[in-house]
Amino acid sequence: IGKPVTFAGSNPDDGLARQRYDDAFRQLGFKEVHYVLEPVADGQFYAQRLARDATILVGDFGGGTSDFSIVRFRISPTGTTAEALGHSGVGIAGDSFDYRIIDHVVSPRLGKHATYRSWGKVLPIPVHYFASFSRWNELCLMNRPDVIRALREYARNSDAGGQLLSLIDLIEGGVSYELYRTVSQVKAALSHSEQACFSFRASGVAIDANIRRSDFETWIAADLARIGECVDQVLNKTGLAEPDIDRVFLTGGTSFVPAVRRLFTERFPADRIESGDQLLSIAKGLAIISASGDIEKWAVP
Repeated sequence: IGKPVTFAGSNPDDGLARQRYDDAFRQLGFKEVHYVLEPVADGQFYAQRLARDATILVGDFGGGTSDFSIVRFRISPTGTTAEALGHSGVGIAGDSFDYRIIDHVVSPRLGKHATYRSWGKVLPIPVHYFASFSRWNELCLMNRPDVIRALREYARNSDAGGQLLSLIDLIEGGVSYELYRTVSQVKAALSHSEQACFSFRASGVAIDANIRRSDFETWIAADLARIGECVDQVLNKTGLAEPDIDRVFLTGGTSFVPAVRRLFTERFPADRIESGDQLLSIAKGLAIISASGDIEKWAVP
Protein backbone atom coordinates (compact mmCIF):
# COMPACT_ATOMS: atom_id res chain seq x y z
CA ILE A 1 0.00 0.00 0.00
CA GLY A 2 1.28 3.44 -0.84
CA LYS A 3 1.38 6.13 1.86
CA PRO A 4 2.38 9.79 1.76
CA VAL A 5 5.56 10.94 3.45
CA THR A 6 3.45 13.36 5.49
CA PHE A 7 -0.30 13.09 6.00
CA ALA A 8 -2.48 16.13 5.36
CA GLY A 9 -4.97 17.77 7.71
CA SER A 10 -5.11 20.30 10.52
CA ASN A 11 -3.73 17.75 12.99
CA PRO A 12 -2.26 14.83 11.00
CA ASP A 13 -1.57 11.67 12.99
CA ASP A 14 0.54 9.07 11.20
CA GLY A 15 -0.14 6.42 13.83
CA LEU A 16 -3.90 6.90 13.72
CA ALA A 17 -3.89 6.80 9.92
CA ARG A 18 -1.92 3.55 9.93
CA GLN A 19 -4.29 2.05 12.49
CA ARG A 20 -7.28 2.89 10.31
CA TYR A 21 -5.58 1.45 7.23
CA ASP A 22 -4.74 -1.74 9.13
CA ASP A 23 -8.29 -2.10 10.46
CA ALA A 24 -9.80 -1.59 7.01
CA PHE A 25 -7.53 -4.10 5.27
CA ARG A 26 -8.00 -6.62 8.08
CA GLN A 27 -11.76 -6.43 7.55
CA LEU A 28 -11.17 -7.10 3.86
CA GLY A 29 -9.23 -10.26 4.74
CA PHE A 30 -5.65 -9.10 4.26
CA LYS A 31 -3.39 -10.50 6.96
CA GLU A 32 -0.06 -9.03 5.82
CA VAL A 33 0.14 -5.41 4.68
CA HIS A 34 3.30 -3.49 3.78
CA TYR A 35 3.45 0.30 3.37
CA VAL A 36 5.71 1.94 0.82
CA LEU A 37 6.20 5.70 0.54
CA GLU A 38 4.40 6.90 -2.58
CA PRO A 39 7.36 8.79 -4.13
CA VAL A 40 9.50 5.66 -3.67
CA ALA A 41 6.93 3.68 -5.64
CA ASP A 42 6.98 6.42 -8.29
CA GLY A 43 10.76 6.09 -8.46
CA GLN A 44 10.53 2.36 -9.05
CA PHE A 45 8.13 3.01 -11.90
CA TYR A 46 10.38 5.65 -13.43
CA ALA A 47 13.47 3.42 -13.12
CA GLN A 48 12.13 1.22 -15.91
CA ARG A 49 13.16 4.01 -18.30
CA LEU A 50 16.78 4.19 -17.14
CA ALA A 51 19.65 2.92 -19.28
CA ARG A 52 22.44 4.00 -16.90
CA ASP A 53 23.07 4.79 -13.25
CA ALA A 54 21.18 7.83 -12.02
CA THR A 55 20.20 9.75 -8.91
CA ILE A 56 16.52 10.63 -9.19
CA LEU A 57 14.47 13.27 -7.42
CA VAL A 58 10.84 12.18 -7.43
CA GLY A 59 8.09 14.72 -6.80
CA ASP A 60 4.64 13.25 -6.22
CA PHE A 61 1.88 15.87 -6.21
CA GLY A 62 -1.48 14.46 -5.22
CA GLY A 63 -4.65 15.81 -3.70
CA GLY A 64 -3.63 16.19 -0.07
CA THR A 65 0.17 16.00 -0.05
CA SER A 66 3.31 16.81 -2.00
CA ASP A 67 5.97 14.16 -1.36
CA PHE A 68 9.60 13.93 -2.41
CA SER A 69 12.19 11.17 -2.44
CA ILE A 70 15.72 10.96 -3.76
CA VAL A 71 16.62 7.48 -4.96
CA ARG A 72 19.94 6.30 -6.43
CA PHE A 73 19.59 3.61 -9.08
CA ARG A 74 22.42 1.45 -10.37
CA ILE A 75 22.04 -0.48 -13.60
CA SER A 76 24.00 -3.71 -14.16
CA PRO A 77 23.74 -6.75 -16.44
CA THR A 78 22.13 -8.65 -13.57
CA GLY A 79 19.43 -6.05 -12.92
CA THR A 80 18.70 -2.74 -11.27
CA THR A 81 19.48 -1.95 -7.65
CA ALA A 82 18.22 1.07 -5.79
CA GLU A 83 18.95 2.97 -2.60
CA ALA A 84 16.52 5.44 -1.06
CA LEU A 85 18.60 8.40 0.15
CA GLY A 86 16.00 10.65 1.74
CA HIS A 87 12.39 11.80 1.87
CA SER A 88 10.32 14.87 2.69
CA GLY A 89 6.67 15.79 2.47
CA VAL A 90 4.17 18.54 3.17
CA GLY A 91 0.39 18.49 3.51
CA ILE A 92 -0.15 20.89 0.61
CA ALA A 93 -1.21 19.92 -2.91
CA GLY A 94 -4.27 19.95 -5.14
CA ASP A 95 -6.82 20.26 -2.33
CA SER A 96 -5.02 23.36 -1.06
CA PHE A 97 -5.19 24.90 -4.53
CA ASP A 98 -8.93 24.07 -4.68
CA TYR A 99 -9.36 25.83 -1.34
CA ARG A 100 -7.78 28.99 -2.75
CA ILE A 101 -10.15 29.06 -5.72
CA ILE A 102 -13.25 28.65 -3.56
CA ASP A 103 -11.97 31.12 -0.97
CA HIS A 104 -11.38 33.83 -3.58
CA VAL A 105 -14.17 33.16 -6.08
CA VAL A 106 -17.07 31.47 -4.30
CA SER A 107 -17.02 32.41 -0.62
CA PRO A 108 -17.08 36.23 -1.18
CA ARG A 109 -20.38 35.72 -3.03
CA LEU A 110 -21.79 33.79 -0.07
CA GLY A 111 -21.19 36.34 2.67
CA LYS A 112 -17.49 36.13 3.41
CA HIS A 113 -16.26 39.55 4.64
CA ALA A 114 -19.87 40.42 5.59
CA THR A 115 -20.89 41.77 9.00
CA TYR A 116 -23.82 41.35 11.35
CA ARG A 117 -25.32 43.45 14.16
CA SER A 118 -25.28 42.27 17.76
CA TRP A 119 -26.12 44.36 20.85
CA GLY A 120 -25.50 47.59 19.00
CA LYS A 121 -22.16 46.45 17.59
CA VAL A 122 -21.20 45.58 14.02
CA LEU A 123 -19.12 42.40 13.94
CA PRO A 124 -17.63 40.24 11.17
CA ILE A 125 -19.28 36.93 10.29
CA PRO A 126 -16.97 34.24 11.79
CA VAL A 127 -14.58 33.14 9.05
CA HIS A 128 -14.42 29.51 10.17
CA TYR A 129 -17.68 28.81 8.34
CA PHE A 130 -16.08 29.82 5.05
CA ALA A 131 -12.87 27.96 5.82
CA SER A 132 -14.89 24.77 6.31
CA PHE A 133 -16.99 25.47 3.21
CA SER A 134 -13.79 25.75 1.14
CA ARG A 135 -12.55 22.28 2.15
CA TRP A 136 -14.40 19.31 0.68
CA ASN A 137 -13.83 17.07 3.69
CA GLU A 138 -15.32 19.69 6.03
CA LEU A 139 -18.08 20.96 3.75
CA CYS A 140 -19.87 17.60 3.85
CA LEU A 141 -19.96 17.83 7.66
CA MET A 142 -21.47 21.32 7.84
CA ASN A 143 -25.07 20.21 7.31
CA ARG A 144 -25.83 20.07 11.04
CA PRO A 145 -28.64 21.79 12.96
CA ASP A 146 -26.26 23.89 15.06
CA VAL A 147 -24.41 25.23 11.99
CA ILE A 148 -27.58 25.98 10.03
CA ARG A 149 -29.22 27.61 13.06
CA ALA A 150 -26.21 29.87 13.64
CA LEU A 151 -25.99 30.92 9.99
CA ARG A 152 -29.71 31.75 9.89
CA GLU A 153 -29.28 33.96 12.95
CA TYR A 154 -26.38 35.79 11.27
CA ALA A 155 -28.46 36.19 8.11
CA ARG A 156 -31.31 37.81 10.04
CA ASN A 157 -28.94 40.42 11.41
CA SER A 158 -26.77 41.09 8.36
CA ASP A 159 -27.06 43.31 5.30
CA ALA A 160 -25.66 40.30 3.40
CA GLY A 161 -28.51 38.10 4.58
CA GLY A 162 -29.35 36.96 1.04
CA GLN A 163 -25.80 35.75 0.46
CA LEU A 164 -25.75 33.89 3.76
CA LEU A 165 -29.05 32.21 2.89
CA SER A 166 -27.44 31.09 -0.39
CA LEU A 167 -24.61 29.60 1.67
CA ILE A 168 -27.19 27.69 3.71
CA ASP A 169 -28.91 26.49 0.51
CA LEU A 170 -25.61 25.07 -0.77
CA ILE A 171 -24.79 23.37 2.53
CA GLU A 172 -28.23 21.79 2.79
CA GLY A 173 -28.15 20.87 -0.90
CA GLY A 174 -25.11 18.62 -0.45
CA VAL A 175 -23.24 20.22 -3.33
CA SER A 176 -19.67 19.20 -2.45
CA TYR A 177 -19.32 16.95 -5.50
CA GLU A 178 -20.72 19.52 -7.95
CA LEU A 179 -18.66 22.33 -6.45
CA TYR A 180 -15.36 20.48 -6.48
CA ARG A 181 -15.96 19.10 -9.97
CA THR A 182 -16.35 22.69 -11.17
CA VAL A 183 -13.20 23.73 -9.32
CA SER A 184 -11.24 20.80 -10.80
CA GLN A 185 -12.40 21.68 -14.29
CA VAL A 186 -11.32 25.31 -14.03
CA LYS A 187 -8.00 24.34 -12.43
CA ALA A 188 -7.34 21.92 -15.30
CA ALA A 189 -8.26 24.60 -17.83
CA LEU A 190 -5.79 27.02 -16.23
CA SER A 191 -3.05 24.44 -16.74
CA HIS A 192 -3.17 25.04 -20.50
CA SER A 193 -4.89 28.44 -20.83
CA GLU A 194 -4.16 31.90 -19.45
CA GLN A 195 -7.71 32.26 -18.21
CA ALA A 196 -10.76 30.09 -17.61
CA CYS A 197 -14.45 30.56 -16.90
CA PHE A 198 -15.76 29.40 -13.55
CA SER A 199 -19.48 28.61 -13.83
CA PHE A 200 -21.28 26.94 -10.95
CA ARG A 201 -25.01 26.33 -10.50
CA ALA A 202 -26.60 24.28 -7.76
CA SER A 203 -29.42 24.55 -5.22
CA GLY A 204 -30.70 27.75 -6.84
CA VAL A 205 -27.30 29.47 -6.56
CA ALA A 206 -25.43 30.71 -9.65
CA ILE A 207 -21.82 31.92 -9.53
CA ASP A 208 -19.86 32.94 -12.64
CA ALA A 209 -16.36 34.39 -12.78
CA ASN A 210 -13.46 34.68 -15.17
CA ILE A 211 -10.23 33.51 -13.51
CA ARG A 212 -6.81 34.48 -14.84
CA ARG A 213 -3.90 32.14 -14.37
CA SER A 214 -1.86 35.01 -12.96
CA ASP A 215 -4.47 35.54 -10.23
CA PHE A 216 -4.57 31.83 -9.43
CA GLU A 217 -0.79 31.76 -9.10
CA THR A 218 -0.94 34.73 -6.75
CA TRP A 219 -3.48 32.90 -4.59
CA ILE A 220 -1.31 29.78 -4.32
CA ALA A 221 2.03 31.61 -3.94
CA ALA A 222 2.36 30.80 -0.23
CA ASP A 223 1.55 27.13 -0.91
CA LEU A 224 4.16 26.99 -3.65
CA ALA A 225 6.74 28.50 -1.32
CA ARG A 226 6.15 25.74 1.24
CA ILE A 227 6.44 23.10 -1.47
CA GLY A 228 9.74 24.66 -2.54
CA GLU A 229 10.95 24.53 1.06
CA CYS A 230 10.10 20.84 1.13
CA VAL A 231 12.34 20.27 -1.92
CA ASP A 232 15.12 22.08 -0.06
CA GLN A 233 14.57 19.80 2.92
CA VAL A 234 15.08 16.58 0.99
CA LEU A 235 18.21 17.96 -0.67
CA ASN A 236 19.59 19.07 2.69
CA LYS A 237 18.81 15.72 4.31
CA THR A 238 20.79 13.88 1.65
CA GLY A 239 23.62 16.42 1.44
CA LEU A 240 23.01 16.81 -2.28
CA ALA A 241 22.70 19.91 -4.44
CA GLU A 242 20.84 20.46 -7.70
CA PRO A 243 23.83 19.46 -9.90
CA ASP A 244 23.95 16.08 -8.13
CA ILE A 245 20.45 15.19 -9.38
CA ASP A 246 20.56 13.40 -12.73
CA ARG A 247 16.83 13.23 -13.38
CA VAL A 248 13.68 14.79 -11.91
CA PHE A 249 10.45 12.82 -12.21
CA LEU A 250 7.23 14.74 -11.53
CA THR A 251 3.98 12.84 -11.17
CA GLY A 252 0.49 13.13 -9.68
CA GLY A 253 -2.38 15.26 -10.95
CA THR A 254 -1.14 18.51 -9.40
CA SER A 255 2.12 18.24 -11.36
CA PHE A 256 0.13 19.53 -14.36
CA VAL A 257 -0.13 22.98 -12.74
CA PRO A 258 2.39 25.20 -14.61
CA ALA A 259 3.49 27.03 -11.45
CA VAL A 260 4.36 23.70 -9.82
CA ARG A 261 6.47 22.64 -12.77
CA ARG A 262 8.15 26.06 -12.77
CA LEU A 263 9.45 25.34 -9.27
CA PHE A 264 11.68 22.73 -10.91
CA THR A 265 12.52 24.36 -14.24
CA GLU A 266 13.95 27.26 -12.21
CA ARG A 267 16.23 24.82 -10.33
CA PHE A 268 17.09 22.14 -12.88
CA PRO A 269 17.82 22.06 -16.62
CA ALA A 270 14.63 21.38 -18.55
CA ASP A 271 16.07 18.29 -20.23
CA ARG A 272 16.45 16.59 -16.83
CA ILE A 273 12.75 16.92 -15.98
CA GLU A 274 10.25 14.29 -17.00
CA SER A 275 6.71 13.27 -16.16
CA GLY A 276 4.29 10.58 -17.21
CA ASP A 277 1.45 8.33 -16.07
CA GLN A 278 0.60 11.00 -13.53
CA LEU A 279 -2.45 9.15 -12.25
CA LEU A 280 -1.07 5.60 -12.33
CA SER A 281 2.64 5.77 -11.54
CA ILE A 282 2.22 4.94 -7.83
CA ALA A 283 0.12 1.86 -8.52
CA LYS A 284 2.51 0.65 -11.19
CA GLY A 285 5.52 1.23 -8.95
CA LEU A 286 3.88 -0.68 -6.09
CA ALA A 287 3.21 -3.57 -8.46
CA ILE A 288 6.87 -3.61 -9.51
CA ILE A 289 7.98 -3.65 -5.86
CA SER A 290 5.50 -6.43 -5.04
CA ALA A 291 6.72 -8.54 -7.96
CA SER A 292 10.35 -8.06 -6.98
CA GLY A 293 10.05 -10.43 -4.03
CA ASP A 294 11.88 -7.90 -1.84
CA ILE A 295 8.99 -5.89 -0.44
CA GLU A 296 10.48 -5.58 3.04
CA LYS A 297 13.43 -3.62 1.66
CA TRP A 298 11.12 -0.79 0.60
CA ALA A 299 8.42 -0.99 3.27
CA VAL A 300 8.37 1.60 6.03
CA PRO A 301 8.06 0.35 9.62
